[in-house]
Amino acid sequence: MGTRHLQFWPPVPRSLTIPETSLWFNAEVSATRFPQRPCVICYDSILTYAELRRQAEQLAGFLQQVCGVRRGDRVGLYLQNSPQFVIGYYAILRADAMVVPINPMLLTKEVEHIVTDSGARVLIGAQDQLSRVEPLLGHGLSQIIVACYADYLTAPTDLEVPGWLAAPRQPAPKTPGFTLWSDALAAGAAPGPHLATADDLCVLPYTSGTTGQPKGCLHRHRSVMFTTVGGPQWNRMYQDECTLAVLPYFHATGMQNSMNSPIYSGATIVILPRWDRGVAAELIKRYRVTTISMVPTMVVDLLSSPDLASYDLSSIRRIGGGGAAMPEAIAQKLQDLCGLTFLEGYGLTETIAPTHANPPDRPKKQCLGIPFFDNDSRVVNPDTMVELPPGEVGEIVTHGPGIFEGYWNNPEATAACFVEIDGKRFFRTGDLARTDEDGYFFLVDRLKRMINVGGYKVWPAEVEAMLYGHPAIQEAVIISRKDPRRGEAVKAVVVLRPSHRGTVDEDQLVRWARDNMAAYKVPASFEIAESLPKSATGKIMWRVLQEKESERDRQS
Repeated sequence: MGTRHLQFWPPVPRSLTIPETSLWFNAEVSATRFPQRPCVICYDSILTYAELRRQAEQLAGFLQQVCGVRRGDRVGLYLQNSPQFVIGYYAILRADAMVVPINPMLLTKEVEHIVTDSGARVLIGAQDQLSRVEPLLGHGLSQIIVACYADYLTAPTDLEVPGWLAAPRQPAPKTPGFTLWSDALAAGAAPGPHLATADDLCVLPYTSGTTGQPKGCLHRHRSVMFTTVGGPQWNRMYQDECTLAVLPYFHATGMQNSMNSPIYSGATIVILPRWDRGVAAELIKRYRVTTISMVPTMVVDLLSSPDLASYDLSSIRRIGGGGAAMPEAIAQKLQDLCGLTFLEGYGLTETIAPTHANPPDRPKKQCLGIPFFDNDSRVVNPDTMVELPPGEVGEIVTHGPGIFEGYWNNPEATAACFVEIDGKRFFRTGDLARTDEDGYFFLVDRLKRMINVGGYKVWPAEVEAMLYGHPAIQEAVIISRKDPRRGEAVKAVVVLRPSHRGTVDEDQLVRWARDNMAAYKVPASFEIAESLPKSATGKIMWRVLQEKESERDRQS
């Protein structure tokens, strides 16, 4: 790796010493240092650091004593951003177990795959999604702890609270295996001694890929701790910061930037479970929010508000994010109207957030930034693995302390994503980029098939695999199309079975998809074709269809 970028290094050390402790210890330290400081604020209701520690220990005791959770076990966490997500996450760690964060948009079959693959026997979920996980009790799951979000809305508020968040607590199903969150805390079960070390299992987030099935990314406390500590060091975040959490916690960026890093620092987290620009602006003003991680679509929505001139954003000193490139025009508008520079970064689930970040004092627009602490990142020829000079496009490969160990129970996929260069194990990101003369990285394209829907990654092979479950579909291929609001949208091109031709239309296919997959994966449109282009070996030539769609986008 070149050293050109070091001349732009922020005023922080170039190397990072990772604490030799578990992630739970961060919450324990902050609760000891700042017991009465607000840890989480949700619609004006406050959870202090002392309360976080106390309730996480109560829930950890229940997990161990009643649910039989042991060191290294996997526990599902199927919640929206909420106080319960934070408590549940740290309770699982306190119980020496591994958090399996599950996207709350996923439906039953999608959740079932993650539960089955991870071997999770216990799941913490919300009452409004109980119908999705109830079929899994006795079929993988032995215990489900049911949370009611409204239990933590303890203070009056003039903010508009979504109905699903304010819904009152419902009784638990009579079926054995269900326990209300409130009853779990009230059980009074004490956890055993905390035994997890930096090398214990920590979190198993799932990412999809070209094989069609989501894969678990194995992270130990050590790798998660690296970016947990690195973020505050890079951005100079201290205990009196206030973070607005709008990115989902099940995703690495939200998990690290908006939960684990603030808790490490002893900062305050203001949670907004679903994006609402008016409420977001009010929270920024009310709590003097200093830092926010966002995706570009949120910034676009915020800046398009007719009330923008009345928003008080003066407390913000850092705004940034990743997931999709920030359009230059929007970044300039943010600078002109709000005096804020959007700091882009780059990371993956496999790297548990950043491998690259823009120096706060020397950022570049539409740029991934420079390699993060102790990361050796290179742009290489994807066939020869030879590093390329500035300006030439190749694959990003990276070696560093935050890189995952591999895919859970998937040695073939693990072997395929790593390569040895100069005696070091590099992760192949599958993203194509170039560097400039200063050593900054710029994303160009993707080596792998992936569609970015407003910051959510959609892997075509996974959606294709689900579409083949429709009785009318004989063949299916997924491509992307431009979308003015989300950047990209999913499009399906399908061939119907002869028995269903003329009886199944696009609307029926869309309705079926909505019932069987997370909303962001649902094709925005279906094209019913007579046949699909195939190679001499019979493989569907998806690139031909993608090129035709891209040409239509250019002409429209």
